[in-house]
Amino acid sequence: MGLYSEEITNISQKSNENLFEFAVVDEQKAEETGYSNYSYWRSTWKSFLKNRLAVFLLVLVCIIVAFVIIQPYLPYQKSPTEIYIDEQTSSQARNIAPNSEFWFGTNSIGQDLWSRIWAGTRTSLFIGFVVALVEVIVGITIGALWGFSRRLEAPITQAYNIVENIPTTIVLILMSYILRPSISTIIIAMCITGWVEMARFIRNQIVILRDREYNLASKCLGTPSYRIILKNLLPYLISVIMLRMSLAIPFAIGAEVFLTYIGLGLPISEPSLGNLINEGRVLMMSPDLRYQLIFPSIVLSIITISFYIIGNAFADAADPKNHV
Repeated sequence: MGLYSEEITNISQKSNENLFEFAVVDEQKAEETGYSNYSYWRSTWKSFLKNRLAVFLLVLVCIIVAFVIIQPYLPYQKSPTEIYIDEQTSSQARNIAPNSEFWFGTNSIGQDLWSRIWAGTRTSLFIGFVVALVEVIVGITIGALWGFSRRLEAPITQAYNIVENIPTTIVLILMSYILRPSISTIIIAMCITGWVEMARFIRNQIVILRDREYNLASKCLGTPSYRIILKNLLPYLISVIMLRMSLAIPFAIGAEVFLTYIGLGLPISEPSLGNLINEGRVLMMSPDLRYQLIFPSIVLSIITISFYIIGNAFADAADPKNHV
């Protein structure tokens, strides 16, 4: 009986040796098991590409931006500020309808509208991009500090109440009166109050997120405040930040048009969409001269509508809830 038991034990040991092996720790394989090829920005871009209208408008805006940059260097382009003379009458080529020489016609003093519209678009886009960039940087910085730091909450709230209760239109008008009308004046006037809405929104969102468990754990582990803001809080707000930035560009262009409309915008010598629309508005009731209002209005409408649709589409695409 003892020999039989010993034989069974030997057989079972050999079977176990064949069936099982000791595991060896391999750090490289351990890293491979936890690897994921997911990329937030790649997923956002794929989601954005599904919106064909937004993609088309993005391509259109890129073409417009590229064209306004290279337009002065293309052949057969006229100066936007030069007054052209009609060779037949030896007088200013005033209010000439669109033709092969003047593609968009001329204005009331003989300037080429084609060149003026693209020069004005270049000026308005520059104002819009700078104002949007400043608003985003200042608004995110102040909003993050306002929502995360309890020490800064009271002073920033007071500053916010002061700036918020001053109408933006009043600020634009006062700055235009105080400073010489120029591109820098309009940018400064818009940036004085432009950061308020962004800062308030960022602050409200950070107040909601700052006391969640993972943020409290990071704080207890000694993670610096700036790292918590950059890594734990702001990534949740990327979609809204992009939306606000995209809407700030058409808003800045619209504000420039408004200032020109009330006579406080850029000087007439500086082509802008505001100046062109204001000049065409005077001639709106004359059927033969309406082209001076129609052409710049079309360009302005394309830019503002495109940025609005692109911003909304990108905000939806950047929302992690829409990722798979």
